[in-house]
Amino acid sequence: VQLQASGGGTVEAGGSLRLSCAVSGSIYRINRRGWYRQAPGKQRELVAIITSGGSIDYAQSVKGRFTISRDNAKNAVYLQMNSLKPEDTALYYCNVEGSRGPFQLPDDYWGQGTQVTVSS
Repeated sequence: VQLQASGGGTVEAGGSLRLSCAVSGSIYRINRRGWYRQAPGKQRELVAIITSGGSIDYAQSVKGRFTISRDNAKNAVYLQMNSLKPEDTALYYCNVEGSRGPFQLPDDYWGQGTQVTVSS
């Protein structure tokens, strides 16, 4: 299972970016998809998550500004980021929790990360 994240870049505060993550490879069931981020010197933190049932949750710091969505047909997950702030600067990772077979326990799969830099 491979995750390819894209869409990062450098924007000014108040700007927008849309991150995409394509999931490829053999995966039988995806339980949830999510985006995490890690700023220099800080721990990786959850940004947004969407479950297979459609439940969505966001970090408090991004609520009202970020929107997570998915395209099941394309096996992709997206993160629309609006009203970006300098404190959103981080390496953003996409994540999938899923099983490779009907009797296998779920694993976490990670993309390589895409850099988001917001200038003030």
